[in-house]
Amino acid sequence: MGERLAETERKYEAAAPGALVEFEGLPGVAEVRRPEADRLDAVYYDTADLALATHRVTLRRRTGGQDEGWHLKLPTARPDTRTEVHAPLGSSTAKPPKALRTEVAALVRARPLGPVVRLRTVRRRTLLLDAAGLTLAEIAYDDVHADLRSGTGATPPQRWAPGPAWAETEVELGPAGRGELLDAVEERLLAAGLHRSRSASKLAHALGDRLVQPPAPPAVPQTAGQTATAYLHAQLTALLSLDPAVRRAEEDAVHRMRVATRRARSALKSFGRELDRQATDPLGAELKWLAAALGLERDREVLADRLAQRLAELPPALAAGAPRLRAPAGTTPGDAHTALVRELDGARYFALLDAWEALLAAPPYLRPAADAPAPEAAAATVRRDHARLRAAVESALALDAGEDRDTALHEARKDAKRARYSSEAAEPVLGARASAHTTRMKTIQQLLGEHQDSYLCRTALIPLRAEAVVAGEDPAPYDAMIHRERDLATAVETELPAAWQAADQPV
Repeated sequence: MGERLAETERKYEAAAPGALVEFEGLPGVAEVRRPEADRLDAVYYDTADLALATHRVTLRRRTGGQDEGWHLKLPTARPDTRTEVHAPLGSSTAKPPKALRTEVAALVRARPLGPVVRLRTVRRRTLLLDAAGLTLAEIAYDDVHADLRSGTGATPPQRWAPGPAWAETEVELGPAGRGELLDAVEERLLAAGLHRSRSASKLAHALGDRLVQPPAPPAVPQTAGQTATAYLHAQLTALLSLDPAVRRAEEDAVHRMRVATRRARSALKSFGRELDRQATDPLGAELKWLAAALGLERDREVLADRLAQRLAELPPALAAGAPRLRAPAGTTPGDAHTALVRELDGARYFALLDAWEALLAAPPYLRPAADAPAPEAAAATVRRDHARLRAAVESALALDAGEDRDTALHEARKDAKRARYSSEAAEPVLGARASAHTTRMKTIQQLLGEHQDSYLCRTALIPLRAEAVVAGEDPAPYDAMIHRERDLATAVETELPAAWQAADQPV
């Protein structure tokens, strides 16, 4: 993958010559340096429907200046900060580097990438340095001339046409800079007549009306339907942001992406009175498939970690007698991850994302239920899911210990997740009481999750024990670990009645 770094930057409209704004005397600034002007030539790549720009992502190939190469800029949750991924310039202008294409695969999908905008910029820089000569901030005065592609991707014709020209100022925090310096620089720029840019990027400025940003969901939903779609939107956003991390095999990324998938699927069930199930069930089925695909990798991670924990608890002499536990079948990281990425590169996954976006663009609301006031409807949904969980827990606890109870507790765990996720969806409209309920449901879910993990570990150990016996090995290490897992499961079953009594409260 390419080099990753955080870029903290603010943009201002209208540029002033460097001499008009003085930066001497700012806190920590020991020297102000003004290098010679740079001439930059950048070509921006996107799909025909501007899938990257729509998600505030930019991908460019730039020559000239201090950092020639391919640059991918991704939004973050932090104000003024983006993640920037670099790749070498290379010789090809026809296709962005694979490392950068991988980063945006979930946005681009099967659509071709092609040039959409060319920006030629004359940049005059002012560097603010500390006493050690390190860069605190860089102020760039840019004169920009844009050319727009008359066709994009694989759509002919593909010719450059003159676009807008403008001037802007960028202030980027340097490696030695701190956030308060941005405020001090901004104060001087505003005093000189500049103001914050209305465009998120040069690309957005150049595209103008061609770039249409979809409306964001309301921060506080007003109707039951908005509560449902706002939660689904949040989960899609989470999944799209996690996709590249999963492809890079970052720690815990698979788990978090699987959780976003399950949250969305659960919401489609919980909000079945507000959203037409005939329209949402196909998406729910595909989300189930995706969760299962992610589960192959996640379950491998969980099983490997749990087996390692159990093995570490054994006396050294006993642990040494269980060599197959150090690499049990089905726990090889490379194979599972390769299979998962193959699914994420496939048409089925891309079609799922298309369907999810289409549902949010035109929600299949069931009226009048979808138009009901959000607080009352959200509370009713949470209460229904809570009652469902209560019935599942009480039914499981009424069974004798054994296989049937194990299965019933697994089903109760699924209901605990559903109760937790519908409570999460209600938090923007119900506030603290929903948050408290979410916490209680999370406690039950985690307790039941420990029981299920113990069950899965025992299930994996039993065939390993059988293989050891056939091979003439001592089964004692496996017996000890199976016994330990049974004790852990029994402890959960003993703890559950009191835990449920504490959690069984109205929202």
